[in-house]
Amino acid sequence: MNLTRILAAILIIAGALGLAYGGFSYTEETHQANVGALHLPVDEKQYVNIPVWAGVSAILAGELLLVIGRRS
Repeated sequence: MNLTRILAAILIIAGALGLAYGGFSYTEETHQANVGALHLPVDEKQYVNIPVWAGVSAILAGELLLVIGRRS
C-alpha cells in the first residue's frame, strides 16, 4: 500500500468513528485541595463534540484520495 491509500483509509475510518460516536471524553485534573495531611484531587470530565459535517467531510476526503490514487 502506498501513502495515499493509507491516508485515505485513516480518513475514512476516523470519519466513520466520528459519525458513530459523535465525540469523545477525557478527564482533566483541575484543582487539588490540601487540608493538613489530606490531599483531594478534583477531576473534571470534559466532552469534545465532533460535528456531523466533520465526519462526512473526512469520509469524502478519504474517498477522493482513493480515486486520485487509482488514476495516478
